[in-house]
Parts: sequence; structure tokens; C-alpha cells
Amino acid sequence: MSSLRVFLLLVVIAASTVVHVTPLLLVALVKMAIPLAGVRRACNGVLTAIAESWIGLNNRLWDRFSGARLVATGLDGVRPDGHYLVLANHQSWVDILVLQKLFNRRIPLLRFFLKRQLFWVPLLGLAWWALDFPFMGRHTRAEIARNPALGRRDMEATRRACEKFRDIPVAIMNFVEGTRFTDDKHARQASPYRHLLKPRSGGVAYVLDAMGDALHGILDVTIAYPGGRPSMVDLMSGRVREVRVSVRVRPLPADVPRAGDDSDRATRARFQRWLNALWEEKDAEMARLLGEGGTPA
Repeated sequence: MSSLRVFLLLVVIAASTVVHVTPLLLVALVKMAIPLAGVRRACNGVLTAIAESWIGLNNRLWDRFSGARLVATGLDGVRPDGHYLVLANHQSWVDILVLQKLFNRRIPLLRFFLKRQLFWVPLLGLAWWALDFPFMGRHTRAEIARNPALGRRDMEATRRACEKFRDIPVAIMNFVEGTRFTDDKHARQASPYRHLLKPRSGGVAYVLDAMGDALHGILDVTIAYPGGRPSMVDLMSGRVREVRVSVRVRPLPADVPRAGDDSDRATRARFQRWLNALWEEKDAEMARLLGEGGTPA
């Protein structure tokens, strides 16, 4: 019975995706064909409304079929017309659905930095392109060291995306650890945090440098699964009982290294220390949400 439910849910989600992506692409083509500021603003509003409608249907499916209870704190200070950088820990693909359910129509549409290969995902790749999601190379430090042009290419892609975002309300999403948490990755990193991988400062610094004072603040999001890290199938099968989320609105850091500036090592070191301190607080917040050593949220 569980397998049948998952199959039927996938059919509904696929049908909804087709229904929403078709007009999305048509509006995106109009925006591309008529490069006028007024047309672009109008198209952006329509594109956002279509995406929020698609997310809204997914959220109704969550409420109706998953049985998962979402417990969240800290939403009082957010606004739908803001400019935010959203930072979160990453444990599962379910994290994305959690973020969309939590923030849809509460803050601007979440836009993720995506691996360039995801452009070829059927329908969704074109939808992400139409919504101006940035596509990145996601190169390793070793690859960039061998070929610095790769790093400059990603920095330029970030700058182009952020220039588009300065004119519209936006929430730029960044999973700072760069990958999903697993016990094996945690051990290989020798991570100093109990529940988190080490944070990577590069992508965060790129966005802060490119957006500058256009950002209103940082949304620091901590996601915890008391029943263990779930898969998408777990969620659709009704095996996830509760998700706990903490949201903190933080001011922008004082010291942000300029993208591509390798000379100011002191600024980069201070920025990494700021991010490490934020991650220490997040690790403690994870323990609180999971009810370790005290009463759960």
C-alpha cells in the first residue's frame, strides 16, 4: 500500500509540474524576446506566482498525505518583500521541501545555486533556468588550483545572478556545507561539530560581495529530524513524524572578503571565523532541537 501511495503521489507531482512549467516557459520566452525593464518586471512577477503556485500544491500534498508535523520558530521577523541570504544545514533532499513549505509566500521565492549538470533535468532544469536560478560548476579547490579560470567562471556567474536579483525581492539559498551530511563525510572531515559538516565560506562571500547593501539580512535556518535523516520516499510513505526548524534573522557580517581578492588574507580569515562561530551556535541549536541534554523544542 505504501508503494502504491508513493507511485500515485509521483504521478500527481509530475502532472502538476507539467501544468506549471508550460506557462512558466512561455512567460520566460516573452521576457527574453522583449528586453524592456517594464516587461521584465511584469514577467518576473508572473514567473514567481507560477512557481509559488507549484510549491503551494506540493505543500498541500505534504499536509494531506505525509503526516509529518512541521514545528518552526523564528518566523516573526521575516517579510515577503525582503532581500535575504538564507543559510542552512543540509542532511537530506527533504530539506528543500521543508524550506519551501516553511517559507513559501512568507519570504521571496527561494533561489538555489545549482550544479550546471542539473540544467538537463527534464522540465525542472528549464524551469530553474526560467526563474534565473544560477548554474555553477561546483569545482573542488584542487581543480581550481590547477585551473584558476574555473573559479573565476563561478564568481562571474554569481555576479551575473546577483545583478538580476538586486531589482526584485529575493531569497538566495546556500547550503553552506556544500554537500549532504553523512557519518562518513563527518568522519573524513574530522568535523569539530557534532551534527554538522565544516562550513565553506566561498559561496557565502561571493553573494555578500555581489549583493552588498541590497541585502536586508541573513536567515540562519537549522533543520532537525528527531526520527533520523529521512529520504523522499520516507516522507511520501508517512514515515517522518516530525521536523523541527529554527529560524534566526542575523545582521550582515562587518568583514566580507571581495570575490577573487586573494591578497587580503586577514579579511578572509576573519570572515571564516565569523562563519565558524555561526556554525558552533547552529550545532548547539541542533542539539537543542533534537532534545539532547534537555527538553526538545
